[in-house]
Amino acid sequence: MTPRTLDRVLAVDPGQGALALRNVPNTLTLLDSHFPRFPVLPGVLILESLAELGALAAGDGDWRPAGVERAQFRRYVRPGDQMELSVEVVDRTDAEVTLSAKVHVGGKLAARIGVLRLKEAA
Repeated sequence: MTPRTLDRVLAVDPGQGALALRNVPNTLTLLDSHFPRFPVLPGVLILESLAELGALAAGDGDWRPAGVERAQFRRYVRPGDQMELSVEVVDRTDAEVTLSAKVHVGGKLAARIGVLRLKEAA
């Protein structure tokens, strides 16, 4: 799987976790309509990046997002920001991976996901 939203994968330890960077460019067309006077990256796009990183950490397979629990968005992610995304594998079966995830911007916690589930695509 080639990540679509991640700019740079820093580390992958299959079955354990992964770390990556994603830049939020000023030219992202979505930002024109998502709070035009105060543009922020939508949380669902942050979750998409975490799911992509989680699929890399899960290892071999075609993993798809299946659920999110205990999501906390603590800071806005704005144009020009660089997100540091990290995922940790909590549990894995043949068909499902459970991860926890964090996003930092400028060294400060921007989001924390208690449970991110990925399922093997059928």
